Amino acid sequence: MAYFGVDSTLPSSSPDAAPAQPGAVVRGPHPSAPIPVQGPSIGSNVRVALGESGSHIFPLILGAAEFGWNVDLESSHAILDTYAELGGNAVHTADSYSSGRSEHIIGQWLQSRGLRDDIVLAVRVGGHADNPGLGPVNLVRAVEASLTRLRTDRIDVLYLDATTDRASSLEDTLATAEWLVETGKVRALGAIGYSAAQLVEARIFASAGYPRIAVLDVPFNVLRRHEFDADLRLVAGAQGMAVTPSHALEHGFLAGRQRSKIRGALSVRGAQLAANLNRRGSRTLRALDAVGADLGVPDAAVAVAWLLSQKLVTAPIVNAYAPQHVEELVQGVGVRLSRGQLSDIGRASE
Repeated sequence: MAYFGVDSTLPSSSPDAAPAQPGAVVRGPHPSAPIPVQGPSIGSNVRVALGESGSHIFPLILGAAEFGWNVDLESSHAILDTYAELGGNAVHTADSYSSGRSEHIIGQWLQSRGLRDDIVLAVRVGGHADNPGLGPVNLVRAVEASLTRLRTDRIDVLYLDATTDRASSLEDTLATAEWLVETGKVRALGAIGYSAAQLVEARIFASAGYPRIAVLDVPFNVLRRHEFDADLRLVAGAQGMAVTPSHALEHGFLAGRQRSKIRGALSVRGAQLAANLNRRGSRTLRALDAVGADLGVPDAAVAVAWLLSQKLVTAPIVNAYAPQHVEELVQGVGVRLSRGQLSDIGRASE
């Protein structure tokens, strides 16, 4: 081990230093020089409980919806590397993302980096064309297929996607999930697309021995508050669910890079509603700009900070297209918005 002091006689480690003359005293760095940052990121010490799932995660979940579609394998791995280096430890994907290619990419990364035990792996199932819905047979097949693509023996949080299946019995789905949990293939359950009434029904089944739904995914952001309605909030709070909002940046709009219109608004919501949404979007971006300028952080970080300030929200799920996007997003975890800043953002988005 090398020790550096004012009168050290050890040769300089700088590649640009001139060779030391025999007998010469080589002086090391001044004691007041900055100390190089080494070891794990500060973010590795930031963890929150993911409801009653048994997992503790960094309060920003990296979404992998773009992997294998708009982001190739090498770029996806660079994004994952950056996230892990900054202290992130929760990755979300779905069997339907790029027809399973997203899971393949994550599986290759987990295996090549040897990080499976360090990462909380969340997977949404129900949307793959080969095993659609949440019926017992397809649910088991979907989980087995995801495990194969991910090169792992377990899924830490299995999100049941009710938006893909309105016909399957909730009891049958939970009974199948019970078997998946008992066999160790799944550790905890999450849900997306379930109504407040269905979540209450699920808790009644849990009292009879079925696994509890511990995590709730709701499409939710400062422009999309209506989907996390009062009934869902009441049930999620009463049941102690961890809320992990998806669409945290409204398809990238709230990152501030695209300011013309919210993507997909015209085709989905109708022209008049879309125009109103985009007017609100423009006002909201200006508010995010102002707050970001005050705090010295990008708009994306402010949007993440807004979500984390909301009661019941544990960790938003946010997709990234490049490593620098991850660096911007992670800044939001360390931002605490004042009441005035929250009020300004809230008024702009109304």
